[in-house]
Amino acid sequence: MFVLVNLKTYPCDPVAVAEAVRDVNETTDARLAVAPQAAHLERVADTGAETWAQHVDPIEHGSNTGHTLAESVANAGAVGTLINHSEQRLKLADIDGSVQAAERAGLETVVCANNPAQIGAAAALGPDAVAVEPPALIGTGTPVSQADPDIVEDAVDAAESVDNDVSVLCGAGISTGDDVVAASDLGSEGVLLASGVAKADDPTAALEDLVDPL
Repeated sequence: MFVLVNLKTYPCDPVAVAEAVRDVNETTDARLAVAPQAAHLERVADTGAETWAQHVDPIEHGSNTGHTLAESVANAGAVGTLINHSEQRLKLADIDGSVQAAERAGLETVVCANNPAQIGAAAALGPDAVAVEPPALIGTGTPVSQADPDIVEDAVDAAESVDNDVSVLCGAGISTGDDVVAASDLGSEGVLLASGVAKADDPTAALEDLVDPL
């Protein structure tokens, strides 16, 4: 089970969360990773935690002021990147370009989408994984696996109908170990979460709670 913690721009200590991710990862069969802001990538990667970017742009080296270059993300120590998170939406052509840019830089990719129909379209672009995240549930503490489990099952079916090699993750509202188990039972191979760990007073305890039932 893949557990990817997105730190967004929450006022947490990215290094402390990364150290918690690293330490808990050593105690479980689950795979844990953390996605900090771009400015914190190198410091987070230096902790030894598996480090992901929150976004890369569909660009190459050149005149791209203010954009995020996949090669720079990889050089900072990231091994993967989110693409098309609900807070950083892209047009389909740009999603495709970002996936290609990430692949060019040797980064693993998770493309986010709102619903099963979008999951199918995203899977057709050949990412390593897709993540279904209904925007209305993000940050609510109500997991999609409880609010509307059909979305997760339908997303898994949509991805499989396009490309069996594309894994499906479940996001939005994940905060407990029971949520992770429920996502797994619905066919998800991982979860994408943020506030449940990034806002926790004790990130280590929050992570242990997530993986303990696995």
